[in-house]
Amino acid sequence: MKRLRLTLAQINPTVGDIRGNTNKIIDYINKAMELDVDIIAFPEMCISGYPPEDLLMKSRFIDENIEALNEIRKYAGDIVVIVGFVDRKDDIYNALAVIYKNEIIDIYHKIFLPNYGVFDEMRYFQTGRVIPVYSIGGVTVGVNICEDIWFPSGPAYKQSLLGAELIININASPYAINKAQFKETMLSTRASDNSAVLAYVNTVGGQDELVFDGRSLIIDQSGEILYRGKAFKEELLTVDLKIDRLSRLHDPRRRAEIRGGHKKWDFEAKNIFIHDKSYKSRQSITYSEPKKISVEEEVFEALVLGTRDYIKKNGFSSVIIGLSGGIDSSVVAAIAVEAIGRDCVKGLFMPSKYTSKESIADVKSLAKNLGIEVFTIGINEIFEDYIYSLRYIFANKLTDTTEENLQARIRGNLMMAYSNKFGSLVLTTGNKSEMSVGYATLYGDMAGGFAVIKDVPKTFIYRLCRWLNERDGVEIIPQNVLVKEPTAELKLNQKDSDSLPPYDELDLVLEAFIEKDCSLEELVSNGMDNETVKKVIGMVNKSEYKRRQSPPGIKITRKAFGRDRRMPITNRYKD
Repeated sequence: MKRLRLTLAQINPTVGDIRGNTNKIIDYINKAMELDVDIIAFPEMCISGYPPEDLLMKSRFIDENIEALNEIRKYAGDIVVIVGFVDRKDDIYNALAVIYKNEIIDIYHKIFLPNYGVFDEMRYFQTGRVIPVYSIGGVTVGVNICEDIWFPSGPAYKQSLLGAELIININASPYAINKAQFKETMLSTRASDNSAVLAYVNTVGGQDELVFDGRSLIIDQSGEILYRGKAFKEELLTVDLKIDRLSRLHDPRRRAEIRGGHKKWDFEAKNIFIHDKSYKSRQSITYSEPKKISVEEEVFEALVLGTRDYIKKNGFSSVIIGLSGGIDSSVVAAIAVEAIGRDCVKGLFMPSKYTSKESIADVKSLAKNLGIEVFTIGINEIFEDYIYSLRYIFANKLTDTTEENLQARIRGNLMMAYSNKFGSLVLTTGNKSEMSVGYATLYGDMAGGFAVIKDVPKTFIYRLCRWLNERDGVEIIPQNVLVKEPTAELKLNQKDSDSLPPYDELDLVLEAFIEKDCSLEELVSNGMDNETVKKVIGMVNKSEYKRRQSPPGIKITRKAFGRDRRMPITNRYKD
């Protein structure tokens, strides 16, 4: 039985902040030294931040990240440090360095480059060709990067045939609803199939539309999850591993694979001795299992982290939100308060002659519940000035959505004026259901810097609000907001249902059409109303030009607009 003390450094780097990321990595190495660990592993490309996108086209960016690696190695000492960076040889590579006693012992290049959804790694990187294992403390250790672990016959499998008893996989794997459970199942399978302990370290934090949820894992040879990292929080996950070599003798599959010649592959293999220091008695490490969280809490934490990091990493200290008394602006305000504190969140209430007394009361209640300051600017006079200025051009034309959109655009102008004057970031409040069908005003309620709930369906917004009230045991989102019928209040007695199917029906169609790429015929054959489906698909297809001009927003579903679903604006194809 061999023993190793392993630390997974689940950190929150910032893309392009090579100096800040380097300081953080060094700080965590020093913390690991205090814990007397044998190995510390950091996430994928943590020196540069992930994804750096076209920063990778800048030669100086690559130089600085390599210079940072050379600085980090000076702090490794008697710990094996595994750290992600961008390597440059004949090409550039998504890479990790293995450092020991202030020397770079080896560099591994990622072999499987994802090129789907939010990933575009083939645009930038060359694929690796070498599969290494290392002897560390008498334990044979394999290392690989993110996508490499997803393939059953990939590097982890080859490394297990080379004798790897511990496989360390470093990641920058973004969050999506229900992805964690799917990922745990896959990783457990990979550990048991390869009869190896699997250590999975993931980054944490927000980067533009992406949120990384951490949740690092250590899984034993049988596929049982031993340790879980926290969700959406930085953490040093330090554990004492006991590597049972005898357990491999009870699994004849590896022996059969090697005997059958499957040890041959198209990649170079290498085995590097690092050190074989004997096990010593150390003060035990305590581990607390993170509490299980509901899907509502999971999404809320993702939205809070994504919002906080977008605000802070882009140099803002405050935000402004257009409050309407509706559920969307209410939940955005609650997320913002959780992310950066009530003193940094302001509301702007801009009532018109169509604004109900209910909405006025609901804005006041929300502001009181959250403890935020709200400014009120009536838009009736401005609206009348617009109409008067357009009276000759609009002569003999009936009132229609033009006048409705004018109100939204007046509000957008006022929001941006506040932003310009006070330097506050405008958080928009449109949800995925509305963005899908274009139920939003370009340069109006879509005007802003960050769209917090852009990828959250309307029906899930209600779930979030009810969960938030239950979590706090007090009314955060006013009860009336949860029960009243949604309305834009841009004309007399207006309801969302005047223009859209009920949201529970709409979201079912949108999920099937957008997330699953179902056709009209498939949706109707599954029992959905033909006219409703046809109307919704038509609205989705017509609204691509609007979505293309919307602010970035946090991805929480499997298929977010922009990052995952990329449709041409000029497009005559009909579903």
